[in-house]
Amino acid sequence: MDDELNPVTKAVSSDDIEHLETIEQLFFAYRDFISDPDLILKNLGFGRAHHRTLYFVSRNPGMTVADLLSILKITKQSLARVLRELIDTGYILQTEGKNDRRKRLLFVTQKGKDLVLALSKPQSIRIENAFSHLEPGVRKQVVDFLNAMIEPQKY
Repeated sequence: MDDELNPVTKAVSSDDIEHLETIEQLFFAYRDFISDPDLILKNLGFGRAHHRTLYFVSRNPGMTVADLLSILKITKQSLARVLRELIDTGYILQTEGKNDRRKRLLFVTQKGKDLVLALSKPQSIRIENAFSHLEPGVRKQVVDFLNAMIEPQKY
């Protein structure tokens, strides 16, 4: 939509317009970044919660369900459903804690590792393609920008 006809951009400053443009780019980047894994997941009958669960369990072997809930910020009921599906299909293994049998520790199986790699590969290619158009050393600035957008108590 032309900025002159858009009531949102008409009533804001040039800084606000830049922020709106950045928001828009983040929406589009996320849409495309997640599109490749979404196709793989759809074929398995899984969704994005499955992807995030597999990803974080693979990055933190032996993490507890409580830790995973803290990272994902989804309900216990939603995580229970997703975990059950991933355990039942052999992507995740859940064991009792050695010191505290009430704790449930999570590990990806080899099948889970293979899926995480298949989901991450097209995303890694997108990241490398994006960085290949930028000056060397910009990666740290991008990571710093993304980290600054994350609320520390929520990660």
